[in-house]
Amino acid sequence: MKVSLQVNKKMVEIDVPPKKSLLDILRDDLGLIGTKKGCGKGECGACTVIFNGKRVNSCLVPALQLDGSKIITIEGLKNWSAFPMIEKAYIEHGAVQCGFCITGFVISTISLFVETSLPITNEQIKWSLGGNLCRCTGYTKIFEAVYDISNQIDTVQLIKRDWHNEFNN
Repeated sequence: MKVSLQVNKKMVEIDVPPKKSLLDILRDDLGLIGTKKGCGKGECGACTVIFNGKRVNSCLVPALQLDGSKIITIEGLKNWSAFPMIEKAYIEHGAVQCGFCITGFVISTISLFVETSLPITNEQIKWSLGGNLCRCTGYTKIFEAVYDISNQIDTVQLIKRDWHNEFNN
């Protein structure tokens, strides 16, 4: 089936089987390998992307749901003004080790700040990142990085502005 969608601000038309996952389309057909293939069952969060303004596990989204959709992957987020500040916080807190899960955590972090008003509590951070699994850091460093970002009002405002520019233009 032919599917037309926008991926990281670029229009894409692709012919794929209806049940092929968005994850496999991103990685295999579009070469966007920043989205990781973990469990393939929607349990680990490594494949998290933004789909029509909501974060989703891309391994669970079949091609038949993609026509006319707007997808943002980690590659697209790297063009956002706020991305360097998010990246810096993760690095400064030692929240990145092997890097496999981190793209899902970064997308979930952005989603948290878009969906939640400041101040953000540790419980809200844990709840928001709960769909992402990490085998290396033990989560504390990731939570600390996100909490640090929550205290940077300029960064949070930049995240919200980038989101608005992405989905309201």
